[in-house]
Amino acid sequence: MSQMPQPPQLSACPTCTEPPQAGDRYCDQCGADLTVASALAAEAALSAEAIADRSDARGNLQEARGDLPEAPRANGAAWSTHPGPEPDGYEPDGHEPDDYELAAPASGGYGQVADPRAAAALGAPEAPFGAPEAPQVPQVPQASQAPQAPLGAPEPPGGTGGHPETNASTHTSAASSTGSGTGPGTGADPRLPGGEHRLRCAACQEGTIDQDGYCERCGHAQARERDHMESELDGVAAASDRGLRHHRNEDAFSVSASALPDGAPVVVAVVCDGVSSATRPDEASAAAALAASQALGASLPRGAHPQQAMNEAIIAAADAVNSLALDTGAAAPRHEGQRHQNAPACTIVSAVVTSDILTIGWIGDSRAYWVPDDRTTPPARLTEDDSWAAQMVAAGLMSEAEAYADERAHAITGWLGADAYELEPHTASYKPDRPGVVVVCTDGLWNYAESAEQMARAVPPDARSRPLNSAQVLVGHALDGGGHDNVTVAIVPFPAAPGRAGSA
Repeated sequence: MSQMPQPPQLSACPTCTEPPQAGDRYCDQCGADLTVASALAAEAALSAEAIADRSDARGNLQEARGDLPEAPRANGAAWSTHPGPEPDGYEPDGHEPDDYELAAPASGGYGQVADPRAAAALGAPEAPFGAPEAPQVPQVPQASQAPQAPLGAPEPPGGTGGHPETNASTHTSAASSTGSGTGPGTGADPRLPGGEHRLRCAACQEGTIDQDGYCERCGHAQARERDHMESELDGVAAASDRGLRHHRNEDAFSVSASALPDGAPVVVAVVCDGVSSATRPDEASAAAALAASQALGASLPRGAHPQQAMNEAIIAAADAVNSLALDTGAAAPRHEGQRHQNAPACTIVSAVVTSDILTIGWIGDSRAYWVPDDRTTPPARLTEDDSWAAQMVAAGLMSEAEAYADERAHAITGWLGADAYELEPHTASYKPDRPGVVVVCTDGLWNYAESAEQMARAVPPDARSRPLNSAQVLVGHALDGGGHDNVTVAIVPFPAAPGRAGSA
């Protein structure tokens, strides 16, 4: 029959020094636990014995060495004079080290295979020449969008999935938030039953992505398709970025090109900014940009006046956003918080450029600027904000500097949405007498280049010949300034050059 191990007998209680009786587990005088005290005493005895044995071994080693000469050997950047391998913990000065090195834990986590790229980054030794190559995590190329159909063409089957930018893009990049430069890979995960295909994490390359867009293994947020977008046609380009402070991109854009009935080219750019205080603002901006672009694509080739076509396009965009409020089956994401009682909403600004006229339409505080090629001539802002600050300035109650310094400055007084006060699209047409570009943007950009002069200084001199590069530069300008908001900008060269009609 097995028995519980018995602790060694103590001569006195360590708390009150009362001598215990044989077999006592607690002191009769003070009630102290004698078992714990016995265990500590046993450990102390073993430690003392180990130290004594170590000292004897060290003495025997010194005697064995005798008067042998000591040879120097390299030890990092310094030289040490002890000649060879020493017992664990040996120090030349005879003192015990304060810390002992522990063996490195197995890389890759519990039961996981280490990523060979991570091992290389940590300085792990390379595999012997000729050894089989370690399996690589499968990768997929960066997202790219289908070629643009001509303006006014019917929508392809399946729609655009709520991303109007896919309807007018020949070049799109979805940048990873990890800075790795590649999107998440796809492939069968061996830990999933049946080899189910699911996205892998772009950060750890091991975990799979949950429905909220986070890695189930390391918790890293994954890049979304709309985090960074770029589109370029022959005659117009746009770029959009999530910015540095927001968890998602609530801006959307659409760019397209076609021809008027007489064959003259016409280029369209639509930019929308979701209202963050409303629910599903990203869906609102996407729906508005798509609807406005489709409306312009249908009316302009039929010969509608650009200003009338613009007015109808904004009304169509408003109807598209209003329909989202009627979609009661769409549940708001968890991060929407208390915004579920606000109808989806967004602002809109759009530009239509032909060979001799440019037309602007807008509601809200997204803007359009005119920047001529000849920077000695003055630039101009082509829109007036529907905002608290603009109303204060228009009423003569505050200067522009005072109004836009107020915390209420960006409270908008006009927007697209079911709870908008009244739908009053603003439209205006201009006939510039010289070449230049129209900058169509959200407040994520113009917050860092508010006046027309500031915007003109930020726009590259070759913007008309390199619109995509200019859009990228302006997005970078906003990010360098702080990136407090989503940033979206379209560059539309004026005049629309022949040969651009029907570009895709």
